[in-house]
Amino acid sequence: MHTIIPRAAPTFGIEEEFLLVDLCSRDVVSSPPQGLIRACRQAFGERLAEEMFQSQIELVTPVLDDLANARDCLVEGRLGLSELAEGQGLGLYGAASHPFADWRLQLATDSPHYRQLFVDYRDVAQRSLLSGLHVHVAVEPQVDRVRVMNRVLPWLPLLLALSASSPFWAGRDTGMFSYRRTLCGEWPRMSIPEPLEDDAALNRYVDLLLNSGSIRKPGDVWWFIRPSARFPTLELRIADACPRVEDVLCITGLFRGLVAWASGVDGGDALAVQRPILEENYWRAIRQGSAGRFLDVRARQGLTASVWLAQLRDVIGERVDVHGDGEVFDQAERILRHGSSADRQLACHQSATHEGLDNLAALARVVDLVLEETRTSAVERNLASA
Repeated sequence: MHTIIPRAAPTFGIEEEFLLVDLCSRDVVSSPPQGLIRACRQAFGERLAEEMFQSQIELVTPVLDDLANARDCLVEGRLGLSELAEGQGLGLYGAASHPFADWRLQLATDSPHYRQLFVDYRDVAQRSLLSGLHVHVAVEPQVDRVRVMNRVLPWLPLLLALSASSPFWAGRDTGMFSYRRTLCGEWPRMSIPEPLEDDAALNRYVDLLLNSGSIRKPGDVWWFIRPSARFPTLELRIADACPRVEDVLCITGLFRGLVAWASGVDGGDALAVQRPILEENYWRAIRQGSAGRFLDVRARQGLTASVWLAQLRDVIGERVDVHGDGEVFDQAERILRHGSSADRQLACHQSATHEGLDNLAALARVVDLVLEETRTSAVERNLASA
């Protein structure tokens, strides 16, 4: 297999979703003050994106070219949003699911797009009180994005395991590390991409869905990785929202390295990778997070997340180092050693119950943990750079 080293690292952008939580009740607010939303729009302009629920805020970065700039951008955004929210008695909640919020009480964003979405998908949409981390990485015009996507696919359950942050739902320990991804599975076209060979095949597939009335626009294909319908990018959608900034940067850097590697590979499309192995590893990442044992795509045997990460480093490490992003592997190793957000939430809940707190009080303690990590990781970084 021949590889081509690109002349420059690909540019990228990050989209972070947050829930707004009442600092007294620790519950998600169904309808935040309109003054807060106006203040956020005034502060962030086009960087503030509309989301499904009134209680949810999405902040997007500009196009970025290195992780240091990304870190500064994320820290600035989180600090600004947190200060505005706290002025209204609210906190910024950066995990993928809230442990006890009642999804039935949440209000859809009042826009034609989201009103139609809730009409089309009813309770599937209403239940999606979830936050993800989306990363766009640019793909050069002459490179087939679907072929790049197919080469990247086998590694994506590892990124989910590293980002997992949704173990609780509706007041219960779900037994999943990413319950968000199980709820995403209720939607059509939101899990593993269809086995398409190239961009032309994707275009034919999307045309079929549009012409048959199955979707309203090309962007209604929501796979956990997809060629963006709006930008010349490959978009990662599998990852849970990450409370800690450094974890966001870790996922971003690993995905950027994967796309750069897959864009430079000449031949060897990953459609040859057996889909059942991908499906099994996806399930194991959902169920067990970074503690799971995964199927080795090459050796057809079990392996730990640590060994899998080492294999990924063998594949893309040189490229990541060239981009100046080598620290992402160190951060990934720290996550595997100390646990993801899901691990920390579960440990927090267990500690609180051992102290004698009832389930709701223990879940409120989990909310406090996530609120603190969402804000403190930005504050500490900001202070360190001052």
